[in-house]
Amino acid sequence: MDAVEEVKQKTDIVEIIGQYTPLTKSGKTFRGLCPFHSEKHGSFFVYPDQQRWHCFGSCAAGGDVFSFVMKKDGISFGEALKLLAEKNGIELPQNTGQEKAREKHDRLYQANQIATEYYHQLLLNSPEAQKVRNYLTKRGLNAESVENFKLGYSPNTWDSLQKHLQERGFTIEELLEAGLLIENGNKMCHDRFRNRLMFPITDIRGRIIGFGGRTLDDNIQPKYLNSPQTPLFDKSSNLYGLHLAKDSMKHEEQSVIVEGYMDVILPHQYGYKNIIASMGTAIGENHVAILKKLTKNLILALDPDSAGEAATMRSIWLENALGAEIRVALLPKGQDPDEIIIQDSSRWGKLIATAVPALDFIFEKSLTGIDLKTARGKSEAVDKLMPLVTQIKDPVRQTFYLNKLAELVRQSSKKLELLLVKNNTAQTSKTNTAKSRQAVSSHLEEYCLAIILQHPDMREHCTKLLPEYFDNSENREIYNAILSSADPSQVKTVLDNALWEHYEQLTKQTLLSHKLDMKLAETVLRMREEYIKRLAHNRADTLAVGESTQLRELFVQKEHLREQKRRQK
Repeated sequence: MDAVEEVKQKTDIVEIIGQYTPLTKSGKTFRGLCPFHSEKHGSFFVYPDQQRWHCFGSCAAGGDVFSFVMKKDGISFGEALKLLAEKNGIELPQNTGQEKAREKHDRLYQANQIATEYYHQLLLNSPEAQKVRNYLTKRGLNAESVENFKLGYSPNTWDSLQKHLQERGFTIEELLEAGLLIENGNKMCHDRFRNRLMFPITDIRGRIIGFGGRTLDDNIQPKYLNSPQTPLFDKSSNLYGLHLAKDSMKHEEQSVIVEGYMDVILPHQYGYKNIIASMGTAIGENHVAILKKLTKNLILALDPDSAGEAATMRSIWLENALGAEIRVALLPKGQDPDEIIIQDSSRWGKLIATAVPALDFIFEKSLTGIDLKTARGKSEAVDKLMPLVTQIKDPVRQTFYLNKLAELVRQSSKKLELLLVKNNTAQTSKTNTAKSRQAVSSHLEEYCLAIILQHPDMREHCTKLLPEYFDNSENREIYNAILSSADPSQVKTVLDNALWEHYEQLTKQTLLSHKLDMKLAETVLRMREEYIKRLAHNRADTLAVGESTQLRELFVQKEHLREQKRRQK
């Protein structure tokens, strides 16, 4: 019995899930409120005999105990396996590959830490950094803030950091992987950051994972330069200032999202320590997984120009994901948080205290320029706002905003309810197909992997096969290992050894070799098709225009392949 199967067999799925949401026995099953979305009536079921779970509500998610823990805690398959193994007293086999990966990560952390100290000391002591020190003074930062956030200065040279770190035993390859160096077209390496104010970026534990650099020369672009994606740094999974804000976020049961580094630092300096920034990316699933562990009360403090778009595009999704209302604090036009606080720090507190519900703001913003006295205007208002009301998962709040829309357009709420039911029926129809689609996806994924593993030369037919096309976490881990291994015989060595048995099963799966290249090409197309459909299903929305076009193109490509197979018979 492999480790994954042993953990599955020894784990009581009812006990694990019961730690996240209360469950009530109902015949042979257990029922409760879904922990992944807000609801009043339990649509979440756990099946002890099958060791499976499924939500028949709006999220329509389901799976085994691994998928539940991964989804709920926002962790990887390997982390979920380790967590469940520890709970059951199961000792996992040692993995040489994992140890090497951990050692590599430790080296990258060390390189970033040394770079941070190097930049920081230059800021404090270098004559060349005087212009940066003047800038920070002008912006109102004190010495304590500079120290707390370890601000620094990258000198206007090509290789000073490179030499500094090489003298301490780091290789060029390590520094490239950490994102501290950049390689030009001639394969020559130089420092990535030069002549910039440096903002070290940390993870929630305070470890340096990357940097943001601001130029003080208007002739240099871009104005802000961030570290690239690295094994440590991923903008979609990190929030600036979180390591210093997390305690305050828990204590105040509230977090404020702003847009820039300085917008975090100045408020912290004046005692507003529950403030973080998303580093230029929209708040996504990985961010939500982090935030939910600290607080569900989120305020978006955005400038007037971006507030409308950001709130409209993300607030309902955020509210459904967090299970709480999102609020928007609108800042005076042309003023950033740091400017407001320096002028009058108490004014910032008032702006946050008077933040309005995001949906109220959306309603107001969406109706700008619409004449609600005309039939055309009323119809336009319903067309704009009804899809948003449909997306609200909390039934009480959905009813509230349905009634609000009815009052605005002076229509009976009963009439709008009919439209709401129609939209919900379309979503329910998609939910009912989710389970069968999951089974189809799993079969396709394993068939695809079996071909690639048993016939490595077939990889040339998979140039358009992306890791995200794999819905099953175990299959996705194996495909990532395939991509990272130039030598097909080395795939197993980079896998978590808990996945070795699944890997062996795939390598021994019986395959009919006739026209295998066409079969693989068709499987890749079908997996891409399933992925596009999942995207629409997961966001509870219809296919976007681009997605519909892709599906039509895929249909043509599949028909072309089938015609080729018929001709070769």
